[in-house]
Amino acid sequence: MVYKTISLEEKDGLGLITLRRSQALNSLNTDFFLELNQAMDDLSPKTAIVILTGEGKAFAAGADIAEMVDKGEEAARSFSKLGQDTFLRMENSEQIWIAAVNGYALGGGCELAMACDFRIAGEKALFGQPEVNLGLIPGFAASVRLPRHIGMGNALMLLVTGESVKAADALQMGLVSRVVEQDKLMEECQQIARLILQKGPEAVKKVKAVTRQAARVNYEKGHEIENEQFGSLFGPGKQGAEGMKAFLEKRKPLW
Repeated sequence: MVYKTISLEEKDGLGLITLRRSQALNSLNTDFFLELNQAMDDLSPKTAIVILTGEGKAFAAGADIAEMVDKGEEAARSFSKLGQDTFLRMENSEQIWIAAVNGYALGGGCELAMACDFRIAGEKALFGQPEVNLGLIPGFAASVRLPRHIGMGNALMLLVTGESVKAADALQMGLVSRVVEQDKLMEECQQIARLILQKGPEAVKKVKAVTRQAARVNYEKGHEIENEQFGSLFGPGKQGAEGMKAFLEKRKPLW
């Protein structure tokens, strides 16, 4: 497929999706959400990890205000639902999503980054939820995800002030996992991806699924989910059995 708002590259189990609306600071519009969903459909079954980044000086500088300004209530809710559903699909997918945050990650851009499994930031990255500056609130689930990442107090501070934080502050808050020199951002993300690709592929899929599910259920149910999936990797022909045998035999596992 020929995309207008993004590009998709795949090689050796690694995908790269780049937002390509640099003239609009990669702002998120309906076409973007439709194309990101299509890209998820188009991903090869062999692609286990997707790095998501932006073209130019922005990761994504928010939702497209020019598209939103004339919407009524129902149209606004539909746009919000499209974004929420797209980001939930990323969370629930088998792929590991790495946000390579190269610049502005504001509003919908910050929400897009939070929908990824973790975030690596260049030193020039900037994070925030400035919707209140426009008399709005977030529409793509920042009110759900942000407190889970940085705690209720820090989340509300960003949400009600509309202030932005630099990469170093985002790291301290727990919003990002690492901050690296700007010109080494993609190299760092690719290095992390290659490290993950060496691990048991079924285990990587299952540990993402278990961890995501456990965060949405009560404490005891989380234990049950982990217990069930832990056991599923044992037995003849299972990857856990191969991994343990390889460890004892001091060789690389044959995934």
